[in-house]
Amino acid sequence: MATWGIGPYANDFAQDWAEDLQESNDLYFIENTLDNVLSSEQADVLEAPYGAEGLAAVETLLRLFGREGESDEDTQAVDDWVGAIKGRFRPRADLFEKAGRVLDLILSERSELRQLWQDSEHDEPWRAGVLAQKARLQE
Repeated sequence: MATWGIGPYANDFAQDWAEDLQESNDLYFIENTLDNVLSSEQADVLEAPYGAEGLAAVETLLRLFGREGESDEDTQAVDDWVGAIKGRFRPRADLFEKAGRVLDLILSERSELRQLWQDSEHDEPWRAGVLAQKARLQE
């Protein structure tokens, strides 16, 4: 996985996901991504691509409902999409519940993405970023 930062969009999988998001004009793509990640809840391993897409989906959901994190060039495509559809949807408790479960799974021992970060010198800041997403979900 090509990664250039610790943010939820700072990798190839998340950038590809953000490109696909541009073809959507509703919450289905985000919910489908969360469901894909959650389909691994009973599996031995959550593969890294699903984890990366899950983080991007959670961050996009947060941005859509005014709980955004930092913005930079990696977030530009998502920020543009959010700006175009913001206000068209009401927050859905079921999506926030799924997003919380996704983050729990990504932080679990079964997460390949977590294992990759644990093997790097950036594990603590990455984990702090995921925990910050979790805190914003609960606002």
